[in-house]
Amino acid sequence: MLKVNNALVAAHDVTLKAGGRVILDHVNLAVRPGEIVTIIGPNGAGKSTLVKVLLGLTPATAGRVEMLPGHRIGYVPQRFPLAMNVPLSVRRLMTLTLSAPELEIGAALGETGVGHLIDARVTDLSGGELQRVLLARALLRKPQLLVLDEPVQAVDFHGEVKLYELISAIRKSHGCGILMVSHDLHMVMAESDHVICLNAHVCCEGGPTAVQKDPEFAKLFGPAAARMIAAYTHDHDHDHESHGGHGHDHHHHGHKH
Repeated sequence: MLKVNNALVAAHDVTLKAGGRVILDHVNLAVRPGEIVTIIGPNGAGKSTLVKVLLGLTPATAGRVEMLPGHRIGYVPQRFPLAMNVPLSVRRLMTLTLSAPELEIGAALGETGVGHLIDARVTDLSGGELQRVLLARALLRKPQLLVLDEPVQAVDFHGEVKLYELISAIRKSHGCGILMVSHDLHMVMAESDHVICLNAHVCCEGGPTAVQKDPEFAKLFGPAAARMIAAYTHDHDHDHESHGGHGHDHHHHGHKH
């Protein structure tokens, strides 16, 4: 039984030391079904390493990881090991480690908006197209937990917005928990339920609004980042959520310029 109620994956005091350095320092987190949890932090903060520890790919020095037994995981790693000189089609990439019926492959690619690219060569894809194909590939597993390490790299701003909207839609349609790594602050805040600021240890965590006001957040990313996110979240909420104009008072705080 998981101690953290109904979590798909939970870290308890996870610590990792390597070469005399503390990479992860007593980290705790949990991802529940239907929840988007985002890990943010500077380069070298241990974000990708934490993901690998949670997935059992890297052993922790101390602490433990609990994983709901038998549940399926879809993982989009930060760097996908593609041999660029091997002519690989999207169709073939989709089934490298998993055999699936053609219909399911087409449906997954269609869901991420790249159904028309099934016969394209992977080397011809743009950054955004490759991310969408890799996301579709993760969805083929029918995951209960989707793990995305920097899913919007090599994508322009417009493509970023669309990818985050897609990730949000996947959470709703599949009901899966999503663990996401990003240093893409403004967008990530809008879509996340729980944000964890990591710099070897958990500096601060909570809902997006609480985190952006935390002094530790400003210390990590600078005060301008917090102000930018406050403005962005304000606009985002009003664009998408102002139904009847009440219940939004909490979005009006923290706008001192």
